Amino acid sequence: MNIDLEDLRAFVATAEMQSFRAASDSINLSQPALTRRIQKLEATLGVQLLERTTRRVSLTAVGRDFLPRARRLLDDLETSLLSVREIAERRSGLVSIACIPTAAYYFLPDVIGEFTKEFPSIRFRIVDAGANEVLQSVLNREVDFGITLLGTDDPEVAFEPLIEEPFYLACRRDHPLADRTEVTWAELADHRFITVGRASGNRLIMDLALAGAQIRPRPYYEVQHLSTSLGLVEAGLGVAALPRMSLPADPHPLISAVPLKDPTVTRTVGVVRVPQAKAPPAAEQFYRMLLSRWQTATGADSRSVD
Repeated sequence: MNIDLEDLRAFVATAEMQSFRAASDSINLSQPALTRRIQKLEATLGVQLLERTTRRVSLTAVGRDFLPRARRLLDDLETSLLSVREIAERRSGLVSIACIPTAAYYFLPDVIGEFTKEFPSIRFRIVDAGANEVLQSVLNREVDFGITLLGTDDPEVAFEPLIEEPFYLACRRDHPLADRTEVTWAELADHRFITVGRASGNRLIMDLALAGAQIRPRPYYEVQHLSTSLGLVEAGLGVAALPRMSLPADPHPLISAVPLKDPTVTRTVGVVRVPQAKAPPAAEQFYRMLLSRWQTATGADSRSVD
């Protein structure tokens, strides 16, 4: 099968921008030439990758499955074309990471900053996604490794625990519970509770821990992301239970964090990877730094990992 790499680039650009015009501008190709390249790729593969209407471009089911593979092919080619000596010496390359949003926001920038001081030419691609999406990205070999929650027994992957962090109550500083040294889960039943959707790994952890509780919080609001929970808390709409890493690292002018007990609920965050998949030298070097930095901070506040 003879696939032109420029055809792949044309497909990826169009799929990401959902527009032939924007894609043609981004890769400096005329729209007719772009269309011909995608048609040639579809003919070579024997499948339709894009659905075209007068207003928009969307991916077919096959196109959605093929897009991450096409991205990976292009990334791998770009990395392979770099100087072999530079890659061996880890002076250049690409590190691809899938990561749950809380770790991506509060932890990764610090480690990447330190890594970049030593290896300034190495590039990063970070896929911030939910725990299930992180695992799937690792299994599909779309990333070198992932940072996610414990919760898989897939024999293909290995999970290395890095830190176990407790859930805290997040409430406004003017809330009746804000000045408490600790709060029980049962006490949250008297307050408007903000929770995350059932697709969230954090929701599963809380539901399992509270499965046998006679009194438990009753959700008034359901959101998809922990950061949205904080926004509702800040607005005074209710209280939320959040893992420590997702709370503001510095004293917040409006939000208080109070330890939750009875039961103490924790989540385990770690690195997931496919042991049989050989990571590029740059990714392997960053992986080792990641483990070293995070494990050094095991006894510290789970948000402050420096």
